[in-house]
Amino acid sequence: MTQLVRPTRGRMLLGVCAGLADWWKVDRTLLRVLYVVISLCSAAFPGVLVYLILAILMSPADD
Repeated sequence: MTQLVRPTRGRMLLGVCAGLADWWKVDRTLLRVLYVVISLCSAAFPGVLVYLILAILMSPADD
């Protein structure tokens, strides 16, 4: 299994969704759209908080 990291290429903000998409082997755009929809349905704050926690916990990729 590959390591969960934030890539430096192909990311939009901090690379959390791109890293998760690579790790789960799914399309990055699909995961980003699902993340935004789920975040908006939960009043956005929990989604932003989870994103920031993951950005801190995930190490940057060595490119």
